[in-house]
Amino acid sequence: MNSRLNSIAVLAAALLAVQAEADSLIQGSAEAGKARSLTCTACHGQEGISANPLWPNIAGQSATYTVSQLEAFKTGKRQDPLMMPQAMMLSEDDIRNLAVYFESLPTPAMSVANPSTVAKGEALYRGGDSDKGVAACLACHGPTGQGNPAANYPAIQGQHAAYTAKQLRDYASGARKTDGNTRIMRDIAKRLGSDDIDALASYIQGLRK
Repeated sequence: MNSRLNSIAVLAAALLAVQAEADSLIQGSAEAGKARSLTCTACHGQEGISANPLWPNIAGQSATYTVSQLEAFKTGKRQDPLMMPQAMMLSEDDIRNLAVYFESLPTPAMSVANPSTVAKGEALYRGGDSDKGVAACLACHGPTGQGNPAANYPAIQGQHAAYTAKQLRDYASGARKTDGNTRIMRDIAKRLGSDDIDALASYIQGLRK
């Protein structure tokens, strides 16, 4: 398992280096996406920054990831009673346009949720935990949480700690399966303790470019 995680980390780091400065990998119209985004802003905010910590910030999220998640909601692969009916009403063009629009917005700059757990969260994010077989988060999500659009690894910088913690717990329980056949996130999340998850989520909230 450790060798597999190390291989993933090396590959992800290489892809990050290539993709870091690339333009959007999705063809769409940010202008058309903005015009279509009124419904989205009710939950995710006018600038893609949600006022509810259980709803994700989507400003600055890679268009590739947003497309994949909207398609997952639309098909039912990813379950959510609020998002599924909204996604079902979107055409393929709508999905691409919305994704490109939200990608164009500035990433939120937030502080860590719990300063007392910064050291623990940073250690896990940057170094992982070899005893538990947990790879460093930065291997896939980058040193500042910018993600990797080419590999469809999401940007997580400035994400609400409450949302991140819930997603990690959902991966651990199997309630969320959008990491595909690789099961990368499910395998990692299952190895994290509750304190690990809370510390990571808090640290990630404070990441910024």
